[in-house]
Amino acid sequence: MKHHTLPVSPETVHWGYFSKEVAPSLTVRSGDRVTIETLTHHANDDHERMVAGDPGAESIFHWTREHKAMPRRGAGPTEGPFTLGSGEGIGVHLLTGPVAIEGAEPGDVLEVRILDVRPRPSCNACYRGRCFGSNVAASWGFHYRDLIEEPKPREVVTIFELDTSGEPFARAVYNYVWTPQTDPDGIVHRTIDYPGVEVDHSLVKKRENILSNVKVPARLHFGTMGLAPKELDYVSSNPPSYTGGNIDDWRVGKGARMYYPVAVEGAFFSVGDPHAAQGDSELGGTAIETSLTGDFEFVLHKKNDLGGTILEGLTHPMLETDDQWSVYGFTFPNYLAELGPAGQIEVAQHSSLDKAMRDAFRKLRRFLMTVHRLSEDEAIALMSVAADFGVTQVVDGNWGVHGSIRKNVFVGAGG
Repeated sequence: MKHHTLPVSPETVHWGYFSKEVAPSLTVRSGDRVTIETLTHHANDDHERMVAGDPGAESIFHWTREHKAMPRRGAGPTEGPFTLGSGEGIGVHLLTGPVAIEGAEPGDVLEVRILDVRPRPSCNACYRGRCFGSNVAASWGFHYRDLIEEPKPREVVTIFELDTSGEPFARAVYNYVWTPQTDPDGIVHRTIDYPGVEVDHSLVKKRENILSNVKVPARLHFGTMGLAPKELDYVSSNPPSYTGGNIDDWRVGKGARMYYPVAVEGAFFSVGDPHAAQGDSELGGTAIETSLTGDFEFVLHKKNDLGGTILEGLTHPMLETDDQWSVYGFTFPNYLAELGPAGQIEVAQHSSLDKAMRDAFRKLRRFLMTVHRLSEDEAIALMSVAADFGVTQVVDGNWGVHGSIRKNVFVGAGG
């Protein structure tokens, strides 16, 4: 077993997409461990607190009229003309990787163990040792067309500070309503429509003393994590799918094990979209988007060895913790195959919790029947009395429902 380190830099980060065509940032063997730095794509909501003085963040977010460190920001075309910028915003998340796994082949399953997660402190001398994150009530949020106060509609950014001196929690520092921002290329962004635009704080009105009697328990986790799909060379990071991606489940943190079906040779694992805290549904559009560093262990399970294990028949992401297993249902289990290349955009037009719930039910039924050898009637009875279904997210285009079953319902289950 070797321990590797993967810091953030323009050479180790790709912005807004999963890809089987990007050269791996690192190649490891099954059993290796990797310390991986991740950055939030929302750091420029408060450049002073989350970017300034941080060499890694500054190298990623550097953008002037003369030089844009990360020109491709999404799974869109690399040749213009552009309306919003290169990539056209089809995919938004900063992802570190890909990490290639030696010997990984289609049909295998990659187990990703999250051994530890820790915040990335501010490097600005004014805030040294403190950590910050951004929550955005955005145009893609579930609430956006259902506002009752003026002005309507509006997008609101709330900056949080993360206290890590003891039991970690977050407190709101201030918020502001998004006002049009002009990027270094002269494009005006009237809404939050392109990742990494630095907010000019002279153009926004900060509102302080907000959520003054509230502290939010930290749930450090990675919102977007998974493998490269096989269907396209560049796939938007926004909608989750059968190889993982933007699942946005706060349980994918320290101590969790995620299992992903391998679709391409090498697996090509990428991780990002780090969160300090999030509730089920991520209703407003984002979590507390912060920057995190994680320690990961990779275990490759070969397809011929899956029978008789919890991975038998697995064709979708699955979470394991000490207490439970969770499967993830989506509106479209594999929107790329079902909708074709245009699905990256069109999937959001078809979002449905009914379909996501149906998919979660089917996946958990298969798990109980295949892994635990229950009959269909037994599986349905057990799901009704002991399984928990929840809304994972309603903001990622391909809406999600998770279905969880506790391990202690199985007598003698070893976990």
